[in-house]
Amino acid sequence: MAGRIRDEDVALVRERSPIAEVVGEYLQLRNAGGGSLKGLCPFHDEKSPSFNVTPSRGLFYCFGCGEGGDVIAFVQKIEHLSFVEAVENLARGAGIQLRYEQGGYVPRNEQGQRQRLLEAHQAAAAFYAEQLLTPQAQEARRFLSERGFTRADAEHFGVGYAPAGWEALTTYLRGKGFTDKEIILGGLASQGRRGPYDKFRNRLVWPVREVTGEVVGFGARKLDPDDDGPKYLNTQETPLFKKSHLLYGLDLAKREISRQRQAVIVEGYTDVMACHLAGVTTAVATCGTSFGSEHMKILRRMLLGRSEFGGEVVFTFDGDAAGQKAALRAFAEEHGFTSETFVAVQPDGLDPCDLRIQQGDGAVRDLIAAKKPLYEFVIRSAIQGHNLDTPEGRMAAFEAAAPIVASIRHEGVRKFYGLNLDKWTGLMDERFVLRRVHQLARGVRDGDRRQAAPVRPSRPDHDASSYDLRDPSLQRERLALKLAVQHPSLALEFDRLDAETFTVPQHRAMVELIRAQGGVAAADDPAQWSLRLREAAPNEVQREFVTQLAVEPIEVYGEVDERYANEILGTIKIHSINRRVTNLKSRLGRLDPITEAEDYQRVFSELMAVEQQKRQMRERTVGDT
Repeated sequence: MAGRIRDEDVALVRERSPIAEVVGEYLQLRNAGGGSLKGLCPFHDEKSPSFNVTPSRGLFYCFGCGEGGDVIAFVQKIEHLSFVEAVENLARGAGIQLRYEQGGYVPRNEQGQRQRLLEAHQAAAAFYAEQLLTPQAQEARRFLSERGFTRADAEHFGVGYAPAGWEALTTYLRGKGFTDKEIILGGLASQGRRGPYDKFRNRLVWPVREVTGEVVGFGARKLDPDDDGPKYLNTQETPLFKKSHLLYGLDLAKREISRQRQAVIVEGYTDVMACHLAGVTTAVATCGTSFGSEHMKILRRMLLGRSEFGGEVVFTFDGDAAGQKAALRAFAEEHGFTSETFVAVQPDGLDPCDLRIQQGDGAVRDLIAAKKPLYEFVIRSAIQGHNLDTPEGRMAAFEAAAPIVASIRHEGVRKFYGLNLDKWTGLMDERFVLRRVHQLARGVRDGDRRQAAPVRPSRPDHDASSYDLRDPSLQRERLALKLAVQHPSLALEFDRLDAETFTVPQHRAMVELIRAQGGVAAADDPAQWSLRLREAAPNEVQREFVTQLAVEPIEVYGEVDERYANEILGTIKIHSINRRVTNLKSRLGRLDPITEAEDYQRVFSELMAVEQQKRQMRERTVGDT
């Protein structure tokens, strides 16, 4: 195995991997003021953004779930990588050749497993693309041409052809230096009795990419009707390919999704191609699985706009029974969206690819423009099949649809659809309908409350009783610590404070950590100061606290300057002195000046000295102003 990555190379990777750009590949960030950015956390499900990124210090922290760290830690957490693998991942993107402590460059067979698998997939994608131009791929090219796709379109989406032979790709990858174990582990080949054989054979192949653009798997369609295999075949679950976390086309659509605040969900790879070529550049598709909660989280982070609410999600489904079933599955997940959710259904059952072939690009755009709210679609679907010509049929339709309306959490939207339900069923009794919906909605809310889990407060340790963020004294101390971490050059007075100035153990430990690093006066590079403190922290709890202090905004009117910092630090000192005065007066009151004269005099002298210190502090504060 290779040795440790050299420290200077790790530092270079951090320097050349701007955290805002790296995080921005996975979620939409917006300006939060004070040089910070904010977005929806990728590590837990949330509706209001609590994930902060501070580019000037290269750190992130989520005040909802407590995850935090630098750009390397972010890649580790979101891609489930080791430290070395995360550094290698970032180094590859930054064009940095890493060196290892044992000397020289790391040999190819000693690189991180993930990097090796990614390189194998990149090589496989290039191989498949080249094969599409060979005489053996004539049927694959015909398939594309019949669906209105040109050679340039195939190149844009990376479409390729898997040859019919059993070992064409395997032999190619072996020649590139990849082992059979790596080829099988990546899902590019399967293990047979006589050795590995290609996973995809005589198929049209689409590379499936992570949001960052890295190929992690493939989807493939059979070309021979007599082939016994499934019509579509996808890479199985591998260390790279997690189908519940992937959306085909997201690497191409992510910018437009964020810009237009719209995501269009289609059902197949050719549908994504057709939509993009028709001008619907926000289209994505799942990879061999139904749309689920993890897909929802990915889109929500991309859709975050100027408010806490995202844009719109449009599902396209066929107009047949299968399409309606798919829409109902989407409705089951819909409540997790903060965006508005719509359904675009083509009545004649054409998918976007066939629609483009038969009616042109404009028809695809019109399909999306004619979207209907998902609530309306599902409510009307529930009403269908009932005989609305009879009172019994109308009541049956109402009873089938009323629970759907009651499940709508927004009271105004719920009332709107309640009134529509009255008209759609023909009951013509608005008061009855709204009363019944209200009763059902109350039952839903009561059930939600019973199932709700307690929310963990954001704090630097697990002792809630000793760390109450509502305590004004604790808030002042926390602000002083944030100044020392974020603006060390403005907070030189911090070094005059000792640990006992602070009231809670977490704060005193932080003071000791800063002091052990030479105090704020030793922060010669403010941008690296918080990273230095993180690395010096003795445990994960304190490391997390440093990260919180580094990214948490300092709420102040105007700019944070030296005068403001000195005022805060002076206030901390005065409050500390006030506590000492109170304690000394209490001790003095318990002593007898006659029988305990010596102790009384000692405490009295200490009290006078502290009072003098308090006056000097106040005079200094007044003088500064």
